[in-house]
Amino acid sequence: MTTHRKRPEDLRSHRWYGVSDLRSFGHRSRSAQLGYSRSDYLGKPVIAIINTWSDINPCHGHFRQRAEEVKRGIWEAGGFPVEMPAITLSEPFQKPTTMLYRNLLAMETEELLRSYPADGAVLMGGCDKTTPALLMGAISMNLPAVFMPAGPMLRGDWRGRQLGSGSDVWKYWAEKRAGKLTDEAWEEIENGIARSQGHCMTMGTASTMTSAAEALGMTLPGAASIPAADSRHARMASATGRRAVDMVWEDLKPRDILTAASFDNAITTVLALGGSTNALVHLIAVARRAGVPLTLERFDFLSRRTPLVANVRPAGKFLMEDFYYAGGLRALMATVSDLLALDVKTVEGRTLGEALAGAEVFNADVIVPRERALVSSGSLAVLRGNLAPDGGVIKPAAAEARLLRHRGPAVVFENYNDMAARIDDPALRVTAESVIVLKHAGPQGAPGMPEWGQLPIPKKLLEQGVRDMLRISDARMSGTAYGACVLHVAPESWVGGPLALVHDGDVISLDVDARSLQLDVDDAELARRRAAWRRPAPHFTRGFGALYQEHITQADQGCDFDFLEGTAETPDPEIH
Repeated sequence: MTTHRKRPEDLRSHRWYGVSDLRSFGHRSRSAQLGYSRSDYLGKPVIAIINTWSDINPCHGHFRQRAEEVKRGIWEAGGFPVEMPAITLSEPFQKPTTMLYRNLLAMETEELLRSYPADGAVLMGGCDKTTPALLMGAISMNLPAVFMPAGPMLRGDWRGRQLGSGSDVWKYWAEKRAGKLTDEAWEEIENGIARSQGHCMTMGTASTMTSAAEALGMTLPGAASIPAADSRHARMASATGRRAVDMVWEDLKPRDILTAASFDNAITTVLALGGSTNALVHLIAVARRAGVPLTLERFDFLSRRTPLVANVRPAGKFLMEDFYYAGGLRALMATVSDLLALDVKTVEGRTLGEALAGAEVFNADVIVPRERALVSSGSLAVLRGNLAPDGGVIKPAAAEARLLRHRGPAVVFENYNDMAARIDDPALRVTAESVIVLKHAGPQGAPGMPEWGQLPIPKKLLEQGVRDMLRISDARMSGTAYGACVLHVAPESWVGGPLALVHDGDVISLDVDARSLQLDVDDAELARRRAAWRRPAPHFTRGFGALYQEHITQADQGCDFDFLEGTAETPDPEIH
């Protein structure tokens, strides 16, 4: 943390408000039009509140009120709050996938902070892609910024059973397709699984990424675990606003906080949580915005030494509400503190080690001791081979053990619609030993790399009692999902990656211990198929989609836009 404190005339907003010229007259007179006096904003840090609330985002349904609580904290600390709505990325509703628009929110965040008189920012997000998007934009702009997580919703309930977002959807949908769940029961689950505002209360992508943000040092300590409906969440919002003001005076910026060690901390925390595989794509993108050259190999290296100690669905039994009452993320990080760099900075101004001081586990069934880890190491594995030369990923802990070393014939679907049309066809030539392959589900192929990776098990196999199979795609998978699913295969099939060359009946071999994924087809035959391959026509001819398909990188590179990576500066606008 810098020891130099800014003076009022050093504030970025001073260029808009504090000088005596015609432009500043216009800025001050329009502020008066909004009902503000000079004393409200002149010489005070202007804090942009980037709010991703909307009527169609239930994860952020409480953000209207939380923004007011953030403002209260900013006023209390002597700042001037300015709420700036940004595009909402509503995981349940936005199609084809919010991942298509993550970079749009990142761009909007960066440009809002650049083009307006902001001295610092509070970033309000939580639903899956909002967290990395807001961080990416704020890191690129590099003004003092603090992330305020949305918090998980309360536990679901059905007939005395606790329901978890996503995980129980997949579980009971499989039972319904197998004919073991009635329509009435299914509707009861529908009405009981999401009963408060907030994001998924399983260890899905939302809790994974807000926890990663805290582990990176970008939230107040303990912020990521608080349930959205808990009054402590409102108090955290005000504290976040107060801290944002102090960060401006201290000139504490994201790139002062985010180092290679910070990202190691975030990865280790995600692994200890049993977090979503989506973290690989997002953390690589966030790291590259900070100038940290993060690769897939780092995830695999850290996985080999990190125990999974959060007994939270889908890897475990409990839900995020239980996790918070058990001590929350601070307690979990303290459990693996010997694997963390404790001297890194945080937005609070203290080191991570200081932020974790006094953290305690209150329920050892939820945050388990290291000697009782759900998985001692290797809860995530990065695979290589001729089918995934640039990598693929699997969560071994989420798969049936028998499938972690498997060899079987491919059943190939050319795209999602092909799969949807044929997966339950009684004539489909498939057995429990088959390997289901989905093409054209990657960053460009889908488009947007949707969460299609938990490919459905054919109905006739479900009826026989089969609940897991080896499944391979260039898609992502919901963090709430489970199964022997190889994801993020790169390069993707749409651009001619080896996945594009797989035919029905080809034998595929997986060996998780060896980190190997092989297509057992000789090189000459693969060369013949490649010569015959033709790239599909682009999805978009205009608009954001055209920009996306021209500049999106592959999964192993974070799926960022190639022109947004790195730390090259964009100058502030001239005030004319």
